[in-house]
Amino acid sequence: MNKFFNMIPGSEACCILLYGDIGDYDDVRSGDIARELLEAESAYGKIDVRINSNGGDVYAGIAIFNALKNSKADITIYVDGIAASMASVIALCGKPVQMSRYSRLMLHSVMGGCYGNKDEMRRCIAEIESLEDTLCEMYATRLGKEKDEIRSAYFDGTDHWLRADEALALGFIDGIYDADPVPEDSTPDQVYQIFNNRLDKPQNEEQMNLDELKKRPHFKNCASDEDFLREIGVLETEAGKVPGLNTEVNRLTGELKVFQDKAKTDEENTRKKLLDDAQEDGRIDATTRPIYENLLVKDRENGEKALEKLTPKRKVMNDLHVNPTDESPWNKRQREIKEKLNRK
Repeated sequence: MNKFFNMIPGSEACCILLYGDIGDYDDVRSGDIARELLEAESAYGKIDVRINSNGGDVYAGIAIFNALKNSKADITIYVDGIAASMASVIALCGKPVQMSRYSRLMLHSVMGGCYGNKDEMRRCIAEIESLEDTLCEMYATRLGKEKDEIRSAYFDGTDHWLRADEALALGFIDGIYDADPVPEDSTPDQVYQIFNNRLDKPQNEEQMNLDELKKRPHFKNCASDEDFLREIGVLETEAGKVPGLNTEVNRLTGELKVFQDKAKTDEENTRKKLLDDAQEDGRIDATTRPIYENLLVKDRENGEKALEKLTPKRKVMNDLHVNPTDESPWNKRQREIKEKLNRK
């Protein structure tokens, strides 16, 4: 096997590497991939396809695309370094595709050439345009867009390099996985070489794969992949409710705070009135007031009972009911004497 392309067996899954240029005389050959893909399907239910390629021959790439797309195996595609030109088409064959946050996707117009007379050159140009139309359709199917949109955006004679976050936002990929840091200013060739050097070690040692996830207690009753995926769907639905529930909790928490503040204010006002009344009728004074206030705070019911048992000390003026405008008893008696003397 070529060192850039081989099948790596595992206990429950295998890995197929698409590392290198694509073409029947290059590193990644369509015949080799189709054959090893069939061998992997017969031995494994899960296949990881890892890509690090600058692209290559369009026809060989289409063959690889169809082999992956029509496979019955559970295939996940990982873009480890670069998926450029035809490799970007293969990466988007319809299977779940993950990119390293440091990797790149590149799309551009079909390139080619010929030698011959003008008619032969016209046929070459027509074939290039036909291939571009086919590739536009393949991209458009993935993105759910019209071919003309893809053609005007990416087949304009310019190389379009996309970071993982950009590719995810545009719908080219399904997710981003972490890898060892790659310098942000790395050139495409440097990124390509960095990922070639990682063939002998896992790309993401801490990432939980699907098989590990199935072993979690939550999925112990899932007898088949369909049961597992159905349970994942339920969890996704429940997770989707979380933002709305958080909003509702925040709203109710705010309303509860308003009620709590009002209840606290009412309680303070009631306590103050009980103490003011008791101090007014002499049951307590400024010295004893803090004692009864403390009691009311700690035990409202018993505090009220204690205040009720105290004997009021009524003021003299409350009992006399003297009205300053009334005639005093002395003046009244003097007036009566004078009236009697005058009658005599």
